[in-house]
Amino acid sequence: MADQPTPEATTENTPPGEAVSQKPSSGGVFSRRRLLGTAGATGLALGAAGGAAGYAAAPAADKAAPLTSLGADTVMFHGKHQPGITTALQARGHLVAFDLAAGAGRKEAAALLRRWSTTAQRLMAGQAAAQDDTDVARDAGPSSLTVTFGFGNSFFARTGLEKQRPVALDPLPDFSSDHLDKARSNGDLWVQIGADDALVAFHALRTLQKDAGSAARVRWQMNGFNRSPGATAQPMTARNLMGQIDGTRNPKPSESDFDRRIFVPAAGDPAWMANGSYAVVRRIRMLLDDWEKLSVKAQEDVVGRKKSTGAPLTGGTETTAMNLDKTDADGNLVVPLNAHARITRPDQNGGAAMLRRPFSFHDGFDTDGVPDAGLLFVCWQADPLRGFVPVQRKLDRGDALSTFIRHEASGLFAVPGGAAEGEYVGQRLLEA
Repeated sequence: MADQPTPEATTENTPPGEAVSQKPSSGGVFSRRRLLGTAGATGLALGAAGGAAGYAAAPAADKAAPLTSLGADTVMFHGKHQPGITTALQARGHLVAFDLAAGAGRKEAAALLRRWSTTAQRLMAGQAAAQDDTDVARDAGPSSLTVTFGFGNSFFARTGLEKQRPVALDPLPDFSSDHLDKARSNGDLWVQIGADDALVAFHALRTLQKDAGSAARVRWQMNGFNRSPGATAQPMTARNLMGQIDGTRNPKPSESDFDRRIFVPAAGDPAWMANGSYAVVRRIRMLLDDWEKLSVKAQEDVVGRKKSTGAPLTGGTETTAMNLDKTDADGNLVVPLNAHARITRPDQNGGAAMLRRPFSFHDGFDTDGVPDAGLLFVCWQADPLRGFVPVQRKLDRGDALSTFIRHEASGLFAVPGGAAEGEYVGQRLLEA
C-alpha cells in the first residue's frame, strides 16, 4: 500500500500502452464516428471504420457536443506489453477471475483468448462489440479503457501445459496476517479492466463475461475506483481510503532499470512470457473505524509520512529522500522502526521493486455498520519471488499498519507480453 503512479496521463514521451488524448479542436463536432476517424488518421490503429460508423451515436450532420478529452483518451491494444500495466491510474476498475468449465482444455482456452482479444481491441478503440452489443457504452468515447489478461497456476494443468508453467508462478507462501477467502482467490484466468468512465468499464466487463460462453465461468469479481483525472488542480499522487497519499516511490518507466524490474526479458524463461509481467492481486480490507480513531500524528507515525503532503516525517516534500537515522530532541527515531514507509523501502529490502497499480473499493457495510472498504492491491514485477514476497514477509514481521488492515483474498497471475498485430494474447503459449 505504498507507491502508485500519478493519475494523469500525458501525450509527451508516452510509453507503450499509455493513454493518448485525442482532443477535439475548438468549436468542432466530435461524434463517436469522427473520434475514430481522427484517431485512425493520426496513427492509432482503431480497427475497421465500418464497424465504428455503425456504432456512431448520431449521423455526422448532427451537432452533438464534442467529447471531452477524458472520453477521447485511447490506449493501444497491440504493443510490446499488454495495456493496463504502465497506463496511468484509471477512475474505475473491475478485476475478475474465471475457471475453465469442466471438459474445457487447451483448444477451448485458445478460442476464448482469441474472442477476448478481438473484443478488447474493439472496445478499447471505442467500437461496439462484434456481436449482440448491449449499448451500455453508446455515446461514450474509449475513456482510456484497458483490458489485461493473465493465467493462474491452475490454468496449466487444466490445459495440459504443465511444462510451460513458469517457476515464478509457484503459489505464494502463507503469511501470518492472511485471512484469505479461497473462493475469492486465484483462478485459471484473470482479467483486469480499467477505464475513466464507469459505464465504459462495465460494458467491457459484461461483454467479456458473455464472450466466455460455455468455456469458462466467473470464479470471483471485484469492483474498484480511483480519483477521476482532472479532479485535482494539478496531477498528483493518489490517496487511498485512509486519506494517505499512496504511491510516492513507485518505479517510473523513465528509470533505466524499470523494464528489468517490472517486465520479463525478451530472452526470458519460458519464452512465451517475453515482455510479460507477474501480477499479485490482494483484497486488503481497511479497518477504517479503528484507523479514524487515531490522531493525525498517530496516523503519520504508522505510515512514516505527513498525511497532508506525503512528505517523509524527516522533512522536505513528497519526493524527498527519507532520513532513516534522524532522531528528535529525545533521541527517538523520527520515522519509527515499524513505520510502513520505512519497511517497504526498496533499499531496505535488497532492492525489491514492484509497480503498484491498485484500486480502492467499497462494498457496503456489515450488519453492525462497519464499512467493507479498502484496497484492491495490484502490483507488477518481473519475478514475484524477488518483488512482492520479500517485502510482504518483512511487513508480516512488524508493520505498524498491519493492525489496521486485513488481507482477505489473493492471487498470482502470469501476464504475457502484448499481442502483435494479427495475434491474440497468449497465442505464443497456446499454439506453441
